Amino acid sequence: MLRILGRVSSINVRKVLWTCDEIGLDYAREDWGSGFASTDAPEFRALNPNGLVPVIEDEAGVLWESNTICRYLAAKAGRADLLPAEPSRRALVEQWMDWQSTDLSNASRGPFVGIVRGDPAFQDPHDRAAGIRRWGAAMAVLERQLASTGAYALGPVFSLADIVLGLSVNRWLLTPMERPDYPAAAAYHALLRQRPGFQAWGDDMP
Repeated sequence: MLRILGRVSSINVRKVLWTCDEIGLDYAREDWGSGFASTDAPEFRALNPNGLVPVIEDEAGVLWESNTICRYLAAKAGRADLLPAEPSRRALVEQWMDWQSTDLSNASRGPFVGIVRGDPAFQDPHDRAAGIRRWGAAMAVLERQLASTGAYALGPVFSLADIVLGLSVNRWLLTPMERPDYPAAAAYHALLRQRPGFQAWGDDMP
């Protein structure tokens, strides 16, 4: 059985859990990370030298990096609806997944950990305001994409891109702060809320 190491409070762990639900994949999850078993423990560092969750282990070995794990699981299950086999269509899915893990995630980090996690290193009001503006600018990119598709990130078909982007949109909407009104993102969030995987691993968890 697939082994997943990571706490549910991690958005990156929830990407993997939602992917498993979409595939219908059985797994055993273990709590690792903040508040649980330490990712600095030698046995964890032997699996992921970065000391970050999630990590998975199956018959093929160990893998880390959440978006890579999601791609691996979808490809292994032959789920071309989630990750197309045709190169150009697959590249578009991966393009938005990579953008989420870099531009959007980096823009959201400061405001989120300061406001929601209460990290003392992110309490300067001027830095926070600047961070919220950067987050809003990144979300504006996604807003334009969603307005153009009128449905999921790449059109009428749900894909892996929607798992990683959907959880990021959920975090944007649940973080208690002033934010621009992005109607396409709000409609996208409402669409995703109809999916059982999002109901389990998104919704009220930022």
